[in-house]
Amino acid sequence: MAKIPLICLENINEYVLNQGHGVKGLADMGVKCLPKQYIHPQEERFFTSNNDGTGEDGSIPIIDMSNLGDHTMETLICNAAEKWGFFQIINHGVPLKVLEDVKVATYRFFELSAEEKSKYLKENSPTSCVRYGTSFVPQVERALEWKDYLSLLFVSEEEALALWPLACRAEALEYMKSSENVIRNLVKILMKGLNIHDIDIDIDIDEKKESLIMGAKRINLNYYPKCPNPELTVGVGRHSDVSTLTVLLQDDVGGLYVRGSGAEAESWIHVAPMKGALVINIGDALEILSNGKYKSVEHRVTANGRNNRVSIPIFVNPNPNLIIAPLQELIDRGEMPKYRELLYLDYVNYFFQKPHDGKATIEFAKLFN
Repeated sequence: MAKIPLICLENINEYVLNQGHGVKGLADMGVKCLPKQYIHPQEERFFTSNNDGTGEDGSIPIIDMSNLGDHTMETLICNAAEKWGFFQIINHGVPLKVLEDVKVATYRFFELSAEEKSKYLKENSPTSCVRYGTSFVPQVERALEWKDYLSLLFVSEEEALALWPLACRAEALEYMKSSENVIRNLVKILMKGLNIHDIDIDIDIDEKKESLIMGAKRINLNYYPKCPNPELTVGVGRHSDVSTLTVLLQDDVGGLYVRGSGAEAESWIHVAPMKGALVINIGDALEILSNGKYKSVEHRVTANGRNNRVSIPIFVNPNPNLIIAPLQELIDRGEMPKYRELLYLDYVNYFFQKPHDGKATIEFAKLFN
């Protein structure tokens, strides 16, 4: 690999954000001290004793999905969605090879030159459906996050094959296609858990509700390079997702933490990596649609001083042009709505107008704060 020239602190934003090097460029350069742009306030830092992903493990549920239609399994999923907002699934039907291949493809994309990756920066990308970037929203963040990403909105297989980067397109697309059944089954189980009508695992959700619940999907390839001072920064700050559901593939490094539930609400639970497992979390959209029965939960990612890390989430979202609000079936049976009606696109835009700030976005949607 060609040696990257040393740069002045003043030029870091230009180098990282505008030239497309990302934080990977800083890591590859061998920086020994964290640049000031990445130093977070003390109250937002989160660091484990040896920062190797260890912590309080195993508290979120692990659910075996091998027996679809089993009432006990469905109850476990719905209970996890209510209490934790997070759970891991095993025996979900997505082949292990597909999961491993997309992790390899993620590394392959981020190993491309800055020149190649910068073709997908916002101002350069041939489509708004493909976006390469770093941190969360650098324009409004007081401190940047130690993460690079490639975000791919799925419109059609034809568009993906034409416009997604060659280094990862086949693997990312296969991961999305292979996850379709597990996503659909989870949605059916969660809708059944709301008792809004008689739903059977073998019966399709009607077209209108499908568009409202899972009308858009996006896959992100996230790269967290080894960090010189992980105790001073974050990989991803505290937030809840704006999705209906998020389906996350972790590698074996670890670093994802979830806010505890109930008496453990002040604690942060490490989501320990499990080979072949997928991490499922409830997003704000489903909390709103379920009128608060299912919970979106704050989570964060630590920076790591020992290893590079990748993760690949699929965000299952409402159609952006639809109104989200508590499902009408819940209101018709007498529930008082806890959230106001919002165009989903407006909700997402509000989320991306500010830094990560816990659950502030969903507070914006509540009728009574």
